[in-house]
Amino acid sequence: MTFAVECGFINIELNPMNAAANESNPDVFVVVPSYNHAAFIETCLRSIIGQTRSPKKLLVIDDGSRDDSPAIIDRVLRDCPFDSELIVRENRGLCRTLNQAFELSTGKYFAYIGSDDYWLEGFIENRVKLLEGRPGAALGYGHAYFVDENGREYDSTAEYISTWGNYPDGDPRRMLLRGIAPVSSTLFYRRSALEAVSWNEDSRLEDYELYLKMMQVGEFAFDPAILSAWRQHGYNTSGDTLLMLNEVIAAQERNFDILGLTRDELAEIQTETRYRYARELLQHGEKRSALKLAAANWRGAPEKIDLFRFGFRMLIPMAAVNAYRRRKRERFSA
Repeated sequence: MTFAVECGFINIELNPMNAAANESNPDVFVVVPSYNHAAFIETCLRSIIGQTRSPKKLLVIDDGSRDDSPAIIDRVLRDCPFDSELIVRENRGLCRTLNQAFELSTGKYFAYIGSDDYWLEGFIENRVKLLEGRPGAALGYGHAYFVDENGREYDSTAEYISTWGNYPDGDPRRMLLRGIAPVSSTLFYRRSALEAVSWNEDSRLEDYELYLKMMQVGEFAFDPAILSAWRQHGYNTSGDTLLMLNEVIAAQERNFDILGLTRDELAEIQTETRYRYARELLQHGEKRSALKLAAANWRGAPEKIDLFRFGFRMLIPMAAVNAYRRRKRERFSA
């Protein structure tokens, strides 16, 4: 393992891997951007170390954590049987961290996973097989298990599809234009496809704009197997959803020239997107924000009956909705 502290440009070599030991591993470079996830980072790293096919290298960049994350990472990486490196530096933000990681990466495939998420066994092996069989694909992706605040996994696929629709296999254009972004822990990139793009360091929604650019590069290969887990830390306020909506709209505006739409067509799509986000707000009990957004974008409803459903759900007490969702998640917990 290599340990580096960038603030003072100190590099300390700790048990560097023999390069020959990695020859049988897939040509995969894995990155974990770490920030204040001391409670979860070991689970994340162990899920990478325990893969059925190991990557050639694991790079962890701690982005100025104020908790015990660096010490935990250092301890876990000492058990890593393949090449690994830890970089500890001041906080620069997720997009800058990802751009730095990609500049340091090598190999045929690139993947990153947040320090609070984790992969299931077979993630790397399955994604490599997927992309090896799809030479025109820029990336592979899929659904993820959601992990609640008690650490329970549940299959969110049906719930997700009911709100946002099915993930496509091949052309992602319609999905992305509707403001839908795959869960980042499921993504597995062909590195050559990423070379033409980068993460926008001014964006607060790190992946959506990248996906818009990558749809120009190649297909999105969908894997129906659920091989990753996305941790939910609880829904805070309507600001979370509204921030995502505003970032989606802003990214579309910044990349208008590559969307292949007229201004009127984009405006219509954005109205539909705002209405879907209003439904998302309503699902989380943010009735005032949901009603305000839906009222301004009611023309974005897929059909008139949806407006009646929206109004009916406004009348249901949130306690009843939460109880129903808990029972549903317990029924489908993994």
